[in-house]
Amino acid sequence: IDLLIKDLTKEMTEAEAEEKHAQEDYETLMQDSADKRTTDSKSLEEKVSAKADMEAELLAHGDAHKGAVKELMATEEYIASLHAECDWLIQYFETRKTARSDEIDSLKRAKEVLSGADYSLIQTRARSNLRRR
Repeated sequence: IDLLIKDLTKEMTEAEAEEKHAQEDYETLMQDSADKRTTDSKSLEEKVSAKADMEAELLAHGDAHKGAVKELMATEEYIASLHAECDWLIQYFETRKTARSDEIDSLKRAKEVLSGADYSLIQTRARSNLRRR
């Protein structure tokens, strides 16, 4: 019986030690879990805040991009209109140059006629040249 009491006391002491150790492990685990939840909560808040900031920044950049695209399209449209105008000027340059020089010659002749020159025969030839064309 003493041996049983001794074994029982020893087992109870071991059980109490194991329970005490298990309780300490449990309390440590609970403290670590609480710390981890706090850390995770802060991390989540920071990430949510960072996400919101980045979404706002993305929207701002999207608006800026839309504005830049509109400006680019307007600039390209203006360049196209200038290009069309320049093409027209180049296409009809010789015609306009000839018309201008003919007009200058006509003004010179008109000035000379007003000064007293007689171009009646020359004008007949010019008219006949015009009819042939």
